[in-house]
Amino acid sequence: MSSATIATPPIFRPGDRVRIPLKWPEKDGPCHIRTPAYVRGHTGTIVRHFGAFANPEQLAFGKPADKKNLYHVAFKLDELWGSEHGQNASLLIEIYEHWIERIES
Repeated sequence: MSSATIATPPIFRPGDRVRIPLKWPEKDGPCHIRTPAYVRGHTGTIVRHFGAFANPEQLAFGKPADKKNLYHVAFKLDELWGSEHGQNASLLIEIYEHWIERIES
């Protein structure tokens, strides 16, 4: 049995604009996903870095878990579900780094 890896330094900082990729690994078979489907394909803003934690997607299957950086990412509600939610309302979600892509400016 191999050992889990140590986390790399965080690559995102508060204020970074990011995208959650539109991918569906659950279509390939059993998996444990912590990233909500409703934010996939959307952009958000990094609010804070929490630290590195064992990857729950591996832990769920009893596998050695790599350490992954975990972030708070804010999403504007009107961008997720339409303008009736107001322009200033937002949703804060904890998302692991391997589910986050940088938006090039």
